[in-house]
Amino acid sequence: MVVAYGFVVADEIEIRTILASDYAAVGEATARAFREYWTPDSPGWEAYLARIADVESRTERAIVLVAVDRGIIAGSVTLELDSRISPAGEPLAPDEAHVRMLGVIPEHRGRGIARRLMLACIDTARRNGKLVMTLDTDPLMTVAQQLYVKLGFTSTGLQTRPDGLALFSYILDIESHAPANR
Repeated sequence: MVVAYGFVVADEIEIRTILASDYAAVGEATARAFREYWTPDSPGWEAYLARIADVESRTERAIVLVAVDRGIIAGSVTLELDSRISPAGEPLAPDEAHVRMLGVIPEHRGRGIARRLMLACIDTARRNGKLVMTLDTDPLMTVAQQLYVKLGFTSTGLQTRPDGLALFSYILDIESHAPANR
């Protein structure tokens, strides 16, 4: 076990930057992680799942980190440092990093993988001179929201997008967040 930011996490989980050979497996894992939130009355979910499975296009404008658990791609997260993927190319504030599409496949949950991915995002953002980290999450993703709060994120409320999608937004002051004890 490893202690990072005061949390004990499994150390056999490797967190690393995505490789080109990972694109298909990471895309499939990301779609699987989000599929449980699809309901028949959710128009646009199939298109959204296809979009988040297209990992290769995200790597052109953001950092994609993957979690490998005993040789299996168990999850991933996308970290935007300069601009947002969607809306296309919208710039971030110079001191801001933004997290997107954190997902862990169901059979690998409960082992600290999402926490490790988020801690890696915080470290990466800090190394890139970012002072704050933001993210948005679906109201149905309550376990993720609990993780964000435990990591020190503060809710900035429910934001309704122009397309009608409502998401909870969170922010973390990276400067006040304790560095990892490794």
